[in-house]
Amino acid sequence: MSQIQSHPSGEPFLYSLNTSTISGAKLPLERELEIAAAAGYAGVEPWIEEIEAHVAGGGSLRDLRRKIDDLGLRVAGAVGFAKWIIDDPAERAAGLEQMKRDMDLVAALGGRHIASPPIGAHEPGHARPELDAIADRYRAILELGQQTGVTPVLELWGFSKTLSRLSELLYVAPATAHPGTRLLLDSYHLYKGGSDIAAIGLLNGAVLPVFHINDYPERPGRNEIDDSYRVYPGEGVAPLAKLFRTLRAIGFNGFLSVELFNREYWKQPADQVARMALEMTRRVVVGALQRSDRA
Repeated sequence: MSQIQSHPSGEPFLYSLNTSTISGAKLPLERELEIAAAAGYAGVEPWIEEIEAHVAGGGSLRDLRRKIDDLGLRVAGAVGFAKWIIDDPAERAAGLEQMKRDMDLVAALGGRHIASPPIGAHEPGHARPELDAIADRYRAILELGQQTGVTPVLELWGFSKTLSRLSELLYVAPATAHPGTRLLLDSYHLYKGGSDIAAIGLLNGAVLPVFHINDYPERPGRNEIDDSYRVYPGEGVAPLAKLFRTLRAIGFNGFLSVELFNREYWKQPADQVARMALEMTRRVVVGALQRSDRA
C-alpha cells in the first residue's frame, strides 16, 4: 500500500484534483484516480455522478476505496447536487433522501465532506429562501451528516440568487448554531458574486476543509463570465497571491482543490492537464508565500 501523501515540504496546504478539471476526457473514475496520483496530488474530489456510474457499471465501492488507499490518495470531498435548500417541502424531502444516499457513497470511499451548494434555489420559478430558513435547512443536513460521518459543506455560488456572497455565508454559519458548520469557497465564485478576498480574513481556517482554486481572465467581466473561462492559477487576474497569504494567516491547512471547466483543456490529454494544474497552483502558492516571508 502506498503511503498517504501529506503537505509538500515547506507548503502549508494539501492539493486535490477536482475531477471536473479533466472531465472532458470522459474517463472512468478509476483512471482519473490514477492520473491524480501520478500527477502528485494528495487528494481527489470526484463528482457523485461518477461514483454512481462506477457502481452502475458493476464496480465495487470496496474495491474503489482500496484503490484510493493503494494510490496514496485521500477523498478531499465530493460534489453532489441534492436540493436540500429549496422552499417546496416535497422537493426538499426528496433532496434530503438524495443527500443521505450521496453521503453514504462518500463514506464508503473514506471521504468525510460533501459540497452542498444552493442547487435549485438559483433556478427560475424557485423563490429565494430567507437566510434564517437556509440556516435551519443547513442544520438539518448537518444532523444527517452526523449519522453518516460525512459533513455537508455549505458552498458559495457566485451566480446564485442566494449564497452568492461571502457575507451571506457569514450570516448563515453562526445562525445554523451547529458545531459542524463548514464552508466551501471558490476563487471564481468569490469574484462572480462580488465578494472581496479580504473578508476571508474574518474566518477561522478550520471551517474550510476544502477550497476550490482556479483563475479567470480580465474579460469577459463579472456579469458575463461563466465557468468555462476558468484557467490555470497564474494565467489570469485573480488575486491568488493575496488569497493564499490570507489562507495561511487564518490557519487553513486543508485541500486546495483545483476545479476547472475549461473546454480547451478538455481537448488535451487528461494527464497533461492534471499535471499542469498542480504545477501552476503550487508555483503561485510558493511565490506568494515566499514574497510574504521576505516582506
